[in-house]
Amino acid sequence: METREFFINEEEEPPGQHSISKNLSSLRSESRRTYRFPISHESEKFQKAFFPDSTRNEWNDWHWQLRNRIRRLDQLSTYFDLTMDEIVAVLRHRGTLPLSITPYYASLISPIDPAQPLRRTVVPVTAEYTRSRGEAEDPLAEDHNSPVEGIVHRYPDRVLFLVTNFCSTNCRYCTRSRFVCGKQDQTRIKQRWQQGIEYIENTPQVRDVLVSGGDPLTLSDEKIEWLLSRLRRIPHVEMIRIGTKVPVVLPQRITTNLTRILKRYHPLWMSIHFTHPEELTLETSTACNRLADAGIPLGSQTVLLSGINDNVETMKALMHGLLRIRVKPYYLYQCDPILGSAHFRTPVEKGLEMIKGLRGHTSGYAVPSYVIDAPGGGGKIPLLPEYVVGRNGDDLVLRNYEGRVFSYPDCTGDSCDTSGEPAQTFEYASADHSDSYKESR
Repeated sequence: METREFFINEEEEPPGQHSISKNLSSLRSESRRTYRFPISHESEKFQKAFFPDSTRNEWNDWHWQLRNRIRRLDQLSTYFDLTMDEIVAVLRHRGTLPLSITPYYASLISPIDPAQPLRRTVVPVTAEYTRSRGEAEDPLAEDHNSPVEGIVHRYPDRVLFLVTNFCSTNCRYCTRSRFVCGKQDQTRIKQRWQQGIEYIENTPQVRDVLVSGGDPLTLSDEKIEWLLSRLRRIPHVEMIRIGTKVPVVLPQRITTNLTRILKRYHPLWMSIHFTHPEELTLETSTACNRLADAGIPLGSQTVLLSGINDNVETMKALMHGLLRIRVKPYYLYQCDPILGSAHFRTPVEKGLEMIKGLRGHTSGYAVPSYVIDAPGGGGKIPLLPEYVVGRNGDDLVLRNYEGRVFSYPDCTGDSCDTSGEPAQTFEYASADHSDSYKESR
């Protein structure tokens, strides 16, 4: 197969509009004939209202979804009653991170409520243009830690491989807003992939490659297989991870052919970006179960967002829903300080409140790690509520999820007291004064 077939941009050249081998065309046709995907009631209503001439098969064709993305103000205003603030924000936009929403994801958005969580994540507002202290275009210093274009090498044994700058749906709080655009430069993608693979091949300490972007699952099956096969041929690469939001915003992309490809390259893991329980639809459930059935361990990555998911009950509903579709809650991120992100960011205390409201109150599997990706390239730093109260001699004094205080004998071997004295316990004194406890014997 010629190299150019791996670098077709579907969104610019959808199938049928470019010259391609007969074998490849028949493979895609066969995949579409045998692929069946459900349509939820909300999506079906949206399709009938705004795409009445489209067929069920077209709606479930991920190429069709990409071609019909909402990218202009006139399209957006057709589907939603826009506020003046939203209109002005769209008109002011220049440069990267353009408006982009798939029809499927648009079907989940309230047409009348600008405060609806999903709407706030993808429809621009003028607050994006307000610059606050500490914000930066590249707050995580990824470019500084990039030895070659497309590779971020921050941790000793793993690299981030940015293989595309395209997403099907653009989140307004995107960490790589400086990078994500509406089109893919085919010449640059080939150069970036070649340089990236050479760097990984020449860096034997790299055992783990996270393939991200943009969204790598917006690439064609041929590109994805070529990339995974090249990475799998590198002897010291032990595992490959894919970072994506496709199962959430473009679940139709998870075709049977794609899952057949992915399962050839185990151990392969996938981190999926979830934001809110309203994303847990029939379509997304189908996509995630299909991936899990292919033997791919799935983890979620959720950004804590003000007024969107910064409520314990909302977060708990999301985490429980993820477990039901076989996605393990992995990270809860403090929102990165990209330019114009102040209206999305919460105080760190809010994130600690989320973890405190989950830990002990639900299954341990439902509790993600709360992390700050440290500005300046410091990497992910985990944060926890204060469960350690202090020490009492050799004993560690701990507070549980109920606020009760307990003592743990923190000694080993010869350092332990063998006098036979009964262990000390502590009775919690007050929920309002959590540092106070009284000693009893």
